[in-house]
Amino acid sequence: MEVGALVIIFALVVLFAFLGLGAWATVKAVGAAKRGVDRTITQARRTVEDTTLRARSLAQGGVPAALAQLRLDLRSSMRATQAALYQGVQADASLKESIALFERLSRHGHELDDELKRLEQEPDRKRIAERLPDLRERTAKITESADSLRWAARDRARQFADEDLEALSAQIEVESSALRDWSRESVDDLTAAAAAWDAGPGARSGASGAGAESSRAAGSGAPGAGAAARGRTGQQRAALDPAKPAATHPWQKARRPEAAS
Repeated sequence: MEVGALVIIFALVVLFAFLGLGAWATVKAVGAAKRGVDRTITQARRTVEDTTLRARSLAQGGVPAALAQLRLDLRSSMRATQAALYQGVQADASLKESIALFERLSRHGHELDDELKRLEQEPDRKRIAERLPDLRERTAKITESADSLRWAARDRARQFADEDLEALSAQIEVESSALRDWSRESVDDLTAAAAAWDAGPGARSGASGAGAESSRAAGSGAPGAGAAARGRTGQQRAALDPAKPAATHPWQKARRPEAAS
């Protein structure tokens, strides 16, 4: 009876664990979907606002067009800088301080954008026209600071890329030179040198002397010595493999068997 109760309790624990895991996964999925929808709505709203501002800056004249152009300049500069910094910090952690400065600058940018947006609904165009020089100056200060951060981050990334390319080019040149080195020793010479090294100093000196003597004999003008050496080499190879048949060619006819006597 106790075993059955333990099995039931274990099954209930596993069931509740699966239910909890399913609920957690559902909450995470709903949250991710909500964030995706929010991003889509925000992007759509920004697109509509930008299109409206461009239409006002081109179709209308006077104060409304000036305000719309200031908002467009401000929003374009801040967005481009934000994208450059947040993408660059993934490869260069030193940009975190630049992002902190940009966030402080963004607060001033949002305040100015909200003020320009309120002035668009202001009916007193004359008073707004008097404030336009100050608004242009504030917009220029913010956009110049944002542009400075953005171009500094881009110049830093380009400098790192150039240095990496130079180092890579130098390595490729070294490897190419090594691949073009045709004067390396043969495998047989390397094997003999390794065997002589393993045998000891005496064997190395003997191997060196024997190698030099054989080289002098091969390079001398005595044809008989060279032929004799080649003959001995052929006999040694045949002695190592006496059962190996003679080489035949596909165009040779097969020998006829001799008739039995």
